[in-house]
Amino acid sequence: MTHSLRLGVNIDHVATVRNARGCGYPDPVRAALLAAEAGADGITAHLREDRRHITDEDIARLAAELTVPLNLEMAATDEMLAIALRHRPHAACIVPEKREERTTEGGIDAAGQHDRLAPLVGELGAARIRVSLFIEPDARQIEAAIRLGVPVVELHTGRYAELDGEARSEELRRLSDAAALAAKNGIEVHAGHGLTFDNVGPIAAIPQVRELNIGHFLVGEALFVGLGEAVRRMREEMDAAR
Repeated sequence: MTHSLRLGVNIDHVATVRNARGCGYPDPVRAALLAAEAGADGITAHLREDRRHITDEDIARLAAELTVPLNLEMAATDEMLAIALRHRPHAACIVPEKREERTTEGGIDAAGQHDRLAPLVGELGAARIRVSLFIEPDARQIEAAIRLGVPVVELHTGRYAELDGEARSEELRRLSDAAALAAKNGIEVHAGHGLTFDNVGPIAAIPQVRELNIGHFLVGEALFVGLGEAVRRMREEMDAAR
């Protein structure tokens, strides 16, 4: 069965532009509200340990002002757990994080970090925060997510976005297989990273995928056409593929 496909808009890099000048604009919360008005089904924000873009104040304001679900991307740390429990976002997506990386590089090793992740997953779930793991499209990671009891996985599409030709087709097959395995075991499937107007179609066409989270490209495109128009066109591309 093919389900409707949701669009989550990541507003991190609106904050990146703001922080480049150390001033109060552009406001990522305003961007989130505009994205929702244009058709985003939810908003994603990654509060990093070094606060390089989104800040604690941003999260507080997003939690208070949004009328669509907030998805908090977070590292598997006690600090981020406490912040999530304080603000109670709709969802928390646990991602790997390294200070030296420009952006999130690959999925979290759910299989290798079971003992660290299990208590975080339990506490977030007990607080009625929907837990997601950002993972590679790999059967071993899906099986780890099953053991952890998470309701959602988000498949990393960054490698797919960087490849072309047969290599991209092979990565698309890996994503499709992983999505089918997760859905077969009762886990909702999301996907994201590196998606654009030009490459989103095949990912959107995977029937088990229920949500795409897209940010950097939309913020960049907004410089030329405005954020609302960028979100609306991405929505159209996703719907056409479905």
